[in-house]
Amino acid sequence: MFMKKLFLLISILSLSKINAQIDPVKYPTFTNIEDALSSKKAVYSMSFRQKGLFNLPPQIVKLDSLFFLNIMANKLEKMDQELFELKELEILNVNENSIKYIPDEVSKLKKLTTFSMNLNSLTSINPNIAKLQNLKVVHFDANNLNTFPEALMEIAALEEINLQGNQISFIADRLDQIKNLKFLNLSDNQINDLGNLSFPKNLKYLELQQNAISKLPENLFKAQHLEFLNVSGNNISEISPKVKGLKSVVSMNLANNNLKDIPVEIKQLKNLKTLILTGNPIQKSTIENLKTLLPDTQIYF
Repeated sequence: MFMKKLFLLISILSLSKINAQIDPVKYPTFTNIEDALSSKKAVYSMSFRQKGLFNLPPQIVKLDSLFFLNIMANKLEKMDQELFELKELEILNVNENSIKYIPDEVSKLKKLTTFSMNLNSLTSINPNIAKLQNLKVVHFDANNLNTFPEALMEIAALEEINLQGNQISFIADRLDQIKNLKFLNLSDNQINDLGNLSFPKNLKYLELQQNAISKLPENLFKAQHLEFLNVSGNNISEISPKVKGLKSVVSMNLANNNLKDIPVEIKQLKNLKTLILTGNPIQKSTIENLKTLLPDTQIYF
């Protein structure tokens, strides 16, 4: 468990650097509440990262211009009420604490666009998060969620959902309601049956690796904008001929499954640059045939 958390932490940290870039000259980030309170100019960005905090400084409510707040890697067990008075917040990072639930008052943060709570102790996501209709990016990696948070299905503006490293085994078939979703990471969960789940038509990146999936839903092959598909480390024994529907796919990782063959229809994927088949019981003659069908694709086996 510790190694899993460590691996997730490394990948999450590198991701959070990409997602939370703000102009350091225009919006200097304060790391001390006293300095922020004594600033002659409006304070837009604040970081209490690794300060050993058990609670937020109550005076933070005076910083009513804050749009960026980083309180990751502290000792918070709950989200303090002061947090929900920061009505201008757009980017909130609460990664790597010990928070067990999100209070109802989260609905006050109407301007929030990026909400990151990786490496906490969440067992569910408060339905009130559905009221945050400006949310574009959510990170709830490495928590204790066992179902896909249905509140997220009510936020059509979402473009990126990260739920890696939970215990999710169930996803309601309303995923396609998230009309703008481009990036979905459900890797390292406990999904074994996707039924015939429908996917958002704008989806570009789908990560389902390290689950227990035995069959890919037929609706997945209708995702005409999908570019990157990773279903490695599952129990998939066959790929449907309908795979030809993934017209935009550039990279497909099918490693470490139970595949013995790949349908001939895969030759219709003209944009496919990388096909990873390592760790499958595929005969060499089948691989040679694939190389003929896909002369412009790099095949790893």
